Amino acid sequence: MTISTTKSADGTELTIRIAGRFDFSSHQAFREAYENLPVKPKSYVIDMHEATYLDSSALGMLLLLRDYAGGDSARISIQHCNNDVKKILTISNFEQLFKIS
Repeated sequence: MTISTTKSADGTELTIRIAGRFDFSSHQAFREAYENLPVKPKSYVIDMHEATYLDSSALGMLLLLRDYAGGDSARISIQHCNNDVKKILTISNFEQLFKIS
């Protein structure tokens, strides 16, 4: 599992890229990706292009990010999901909480 981040040029958007398994072993790295920034971004992109697996703890981490980013007003999109990851997100009704593509 690898988690990397990129901020937009104006610093308003943070992209978090997840590669490999997104499970409990990612918990600390995922939280550090968005909590230790000097300025809180206005929006977040979770890039799942290289994610191969997603478990229930990963779903919980996404919900923690949503709470951190403002709950119902959070602007988070989950992008580039493979079919397996998208199926898990859909079964969990995450499309009601996040913009998923």
